[in-house]
Amino acid sequence: MSWLDTHSKSGKQFSLGTISASIEPEINLIPFIDVLLVVLIFLMISTTFTHYQELAITLPTASGSDNAPEVKQIHVAVSSDGRFAINGRVTERSQLASALNQNSPNKEVQVSIDADARAPHQAVMSALEAARDANLSNIIFSTQTKK
Repeated sequence: MSWLDTHSKSGKQFSLGTISASIEPEINLIPFIDVLLVVLIFLMISTTFTHYQELAITLPTASGSDNAPEVKQIHVAVSSDGRFAINGRVTERSQLASALNQNSPNKEVQVSIDADARAPHQAVMSALEAARDANLSNIIFSTQTKK
């Protein structure tokens, strides 16, 4: 007597492609809960290692008007192709230091370097060297804000 013979006598239909109505599929949640618990423990432990170092500071406040004296400025423009202009007049690199000396009768002059974003680094360094050669130490760089 075979297994097929014993089950066919019980009155139930037998087929290889379907599941009998008496057996319901069940989802086992215990391994799923175990995995989630391990992930939760890992996240809890790993977040305790991130400490942000901050300084709690209170910036001072001041009231008053801007009483800074008007400082004479010399604008040195550096174009994207490396050419120079001092206060709107085009100047060669070799004459840059002497032109800065002529435009600054006293050493309290502020040199504003207006360099193009695509200007060569060497051209900007040449403008800085010319200001140093003219004994001008008050140098600022002009920027613009993003819109």
